[in-house]
Amino acid sequence: MVEIAEIAVSAAELKLGTEPVQGAGVRLSLAEGKVRYSMRARDPKVLEGVLGREVPKRIGGTDAGIACLGPDEWYVVLPDNFDLPRGEGLPVSVVDVSSRALGLVLEGPGALAVLCSGCPLDLAKMGVGRATRTVFETVEVVIWREAEDRWHVEVWRSFATWLWNAFLAAMPDAK
Repeated sequence: MVEIAEIAVSAAELKLGTEPVQGAGVRLSLAEGKVRYSMRARDPKVLEGVLGREVPKRIGGTDAGIACLGPDEWYVVLPDNFDLPRGEGLPVSVVDVSSRALGLVLEGPGALAVLCSGCPLDLAKMGVGRATRTVFETVEVVIWREAEDRWHVEVWRSFATWLWNAFLAAMPDAK
């Protein structure tokens, strides 16, 4: 596990990198610009009617940028400037949370080890195309396995700098 005290003495010392960093077979970078939505609906069919498309129904399932995080909850990451209908007047919630979160990308043969250094889940068993909400140390994240050695990690902006530095601490010889 990463020791928080070794990463920074105060938040003022932390900097979120804007350029990709590499080390230990891992490349860490900011994800390109995306829009993000949090969606809730007791009945997925109603939500599908609002969106005009199916949503994944199995927890952890993903489809075209939509991840099912719970029996009535979905997280959406789509290309910038993509707007979803809100479903006004229907028993659904479609909320733009783009200002709340950002994405970090870990890729390369060492990416799994970096994620596992602070995550309690056995991510090696997580299939490509799956997503889950979990924690890295004490920070809530949503992890998407995009390829065998590529991971997209969603984190609230207020924790992003800390998470960036925690990933760096787990990447020996990062440059």
